[in-house]
Amino acid sequence: MIVSLMIVSLLPFFLFLGLYLKSFLLLHDYHLGNLLFSKEWKPGIGKFGFYPFIVGSIWVTLLAMLISAPICLLSAIHVTQFTKKHVLRIMHPAIDILAGIPSVVYGLWGILVIVPFISRYLGPFFGVQTMGYSILAAAFVLAIMIIPFILNILIEIFRTIPIALKESSLALGATEWQTVKHVLVKKALPGIIAAFGFGLARAFGETMAVLMVVGNVVKLPHSVFDPGYTLPALIANNYGEMLSIPKYDSALMFAALVLLGVSLFFNLIMHFFIIRFNKY
Repeated sequence: MIVSLMIVSLLPFFLFLGLYLKSFLLLHDYHLGNLLFSKEWKPGIGKFGFYPFIVGSIWVTLLAMLISAPICLLSAIHVTQFTKKHVLRIMHPAIDILAGIPSVVYGLWGILVIVPFISRYLGPFFGVQTMGYSILAAAFVLAIMIIPFILNILIEIFRTIPIALKESSLALGATEWQTVKHVLVKKALPGIIAAFGFGLARAFGETMAVLMVVGNVVKLPHSVFDPGYTLPALIANNYGEMLSIPKYDSALMFAALVLLGVSLFFNLIMHFFIIRFNKY
């Protein structure tokens, strides 16, 4: 059991070490700041600027969170505080089904539904000509993908709040909504932040569905209707073909290293909030 625990505990370290060693060729020849903040991506002439990919990933992830966060929070409050128990029993299988759908199916749905909707209706409504393959399309698809992940966590957080807190608030004359707003949400706040953080880390590394609808154009997006390019899409699109070019291969490993670093950072921060939630 101790050996198994050590293997699991050391896996992140070995992943980080392996990616660092594979990306060392690029890190040895280029300054880290130039790699992260340069806008030029021309591997053929030795220019590896990851800034457009980082910005594209941030745009898609944050927009997806802005769409999914209020939906998840309000849904979790409703099914745990205002509905009967059988509604939650019906909801759980539906959430699990959404979580189990392969990402490529979400990507195809995005191509068939979201992309035409943006190009034909949403873009013209805002006076923008777009093909539909954009930051906004990727954010819509990604938001739908992470909703079951965040929603499951939020439901469990609200279910772990002692019922005595709610009963005490109602006994003092507070309405049910005042109890939810001022007592339950306040009590669950560290857990809510943690759930959103885990969802953010999950969304940042999503690959296939985002790749299919984001446009995959190497440029800085200036609006949500512009196409973009994310770090996971960069790796998925190029890794198989570029193994024979050492520096290009090292650049893709560096992109994976950045993804791992961001995921570890958010997970550690959210772990702190979970500890605080359990403590108080």
